[in-house]
Amino acid sequence: MTDVSDAEVAPTPAHKQEKELHLGWALVLISMAQLMVVLDASIANIALPFIGADLGIADANLTWIVTGYALAFGGLLLLGGRLGDLYGRRRVFMIGLAVFAVASFIGGFAQNEAMLLASRGLQGLGAALASPAALALIATTFPAGPARNRAFAVYAAMSGAGAAVGLILGGWLTGLDPVIGLEGWRLTFLINVPIGLVAAFLAPRFLRESASHPGQLDVPGAVTGTLGLLGLVYGFSRAGEAEHGWGDPWTIASLAAGVALLAVFAVVESRVSHPLLPVRVFNNRTRATSFLVMALVPAAMFAMFYFLSLFIQLVIGYSPLKTGFAFLPFSVGIVIGAALSSNLVNRVAPRFIAGVGTLMAAAALVGFSRLEVPTGTADLLAVANGDGFLGADVNYWASIFPFIVLMSIGMGMTFVPLTLTAVHHLRAEDSGIGSGVLNTMQQVGGALGLAILGTVSLSAADGTKTSLVRDLTAQGIPPEGANGLAYIGSFTEGATAAFLVGAVLIALGSAAIWAFLNVKASELATDGAEGAPVHVG
Repeated sequence: MTDVSDAEVAPTPAHKQEKELHLGWALVLISMAQLMVVLDASIANIALPFIGADLGIADANLTWIVTGYALAFGGLLLLGGRLGDLYGRRRVFMIGLAVFAVASFIGGFAQNEAMLLASRGLQGLGAALASPAALALIATTFPAGPARNRAFAVYAAMSGAGAAVGLILGGWLTGLDPVIGLEGWRLTFLINVPIGLVAAFLAPRFLRESASHPGQLDVPGAVTGTLGLLGLVYGFSRAGEAEHGWGDPWTIASLAAGVALLAVFAVVESRVSHPLLPVRVFNNRTRATSFLVMALVPAAMFAMFYFLSLFIQLVIGYSPLKTGFAFLPFSVGIVIGAALSSNLVNRVAPRFIAGVGTLMAAAALVGFSRLEVPTGTADLLAVANGDGFLGADVNYWASIFPFIVLMSIGMGMTFVPLTLTAVHHLRAEDSGIGSGVLNTMQQVGGALGLAILGTVSLSAADGTKTSLVRDLTAQGIPPEGANGLAYIGSFTEGATAAFLVGAVLIALGSAAIWAFLNVKASELATDGAEGAPVHVG
């Protein structure tokens, strides 16, 4: 008697339905994990004042709640991606989720500043393990073609919508009355615990393990690469803060150390037999272009969330929860854009889809740059006397909503094809590190974008703010109050300048797509490493 494998038996409708259900649950797990990782970068933002008041954290240190997560996440992504390649992507994915859940539990019950900041760093570690493994698992779990394209569309939608979902969820949870004695801000951490643990528990049932290659970890590369990325992310984050800026000694030292360590990393990688980051990952022009654009686009998108959320709260006067809902159309739009591009990418070259998507996003930022509000001394004095907000008359539906929708659909049309082209035809043993590079570009690009556009904003607003402080002080407003009012009065000028520069960044990314992204739709429906021989029967 001869055993016949499942692969040799024609699939029945029942088998096909079972396989599709299996893939569906696999995608649910991966999407849950990615959404949890991405939204945690923004969910704590709205809760910062409440956290500071409850734990007695100084205002100057509150930013570390956000920066600490970004540092660990961005700095450890390359290592996390490579560990998945070496020791099994499902295993590393599960470990990452478990670490993230435990860290969220610690953060939710934090009793002091040190405990909370340690939990945020540990969350970043868990995210750095889970996120690149999640992307690589899509490439290895779903067959090339429409199924994989749809899976990447969902992944991209979760990645793009996470920031908006985080703002909504953070605003809602923070505003809740204490639940079983727990303040609302603690729930922004604790909500991750059941999600992470359930996803980790179900992963072996729906996700296939990849081959492992233990004993090949490039330790010198891991150390220099991780520390170099930490230096860059910290330096860029510090440069984007008004109290520090580009001229701060620690900013300069961190950036210089980051560049030096990455130079050492490059030398190490050229000499070891099993490098943490193989140069071959960048040899493909289309893939290298995808990595570049995926640094430029989030640089502008993250800054859009930052400046627009502040504008909506400080200038228009929305509450934190209402601000979160103001971004709800972004979540819907990016899902629409991702779904549209996942269908088009089967028939249309990625260059056209992503090229049009980036142009739409650039146009949206130009639209945001045209926001105007009254900023005269008399207007600010009226605000000081309790007469509403400067931008109370700004019509959200006419001035903000159309551009949020335009940008979100453009982002959905950009992320899906670029995610596909970034990991397309990578060697099986490089899928994790390729995913790690893609995530790293997004994180470093986001930090760099906030730093650059923050500097642009401060420079554009500086003259107006100085003038307003002088005029308000002359009107009898105390210096501290004058500074606060002048910041609000000059904010729109700085934010609109930042939006315009953000549009330029995305336009540069669009130009790179049109010039260098060279892969056909039919090629995305095939598997196998680039350069591998094609066997014709």
